[in-house]
Amino acid sequence: MNTDWRAVGVGFLLILVVGTVGLSVPVIGQIGAGLVGGFAAGYLAGGTLGNGAWNGLIAGSLSGLVLTLLLSLLGGALGLAGGPLGALLGGAGVFLVGLFVTVLFAVDSALAGAVGSWAKGR
Repeated sequence: MNTDWRAVGVGFLLILVVGTVGLSVPVIGQIGAGLVGGFAAGYLAGGTLGNGAWNGLIAGSLSGLVLTLLLSLLGGALGLAGGPLGALLGGAGVFLVGLFVTVLFAVDSALAGAVGSWAKGR
């Protein structure tokens, strides 16, 4: 499987933009963002279903990691305000939410990437 970094970059940016717009609809907006970005990455990468899924997976995983970093900054700021207990709860919460978001973006982006590469090959 070859990684098409241009396709991954486009998928990554689409996930961030659609995910930001989708904040008004919390879960549906993020799932939709992963689907749109993963489909774009898979379509641009083309090739086999596995290749499209791989590029979609990379785009979704990178987006989840970036979002986790941003959430950790927010959790750290809230943890400072809450003292030691606030820092513990903020850190654990950020880790769990970040893990969930990364898996969510990765899985649905991989599935959409496979569909995108299939659609291009038709």
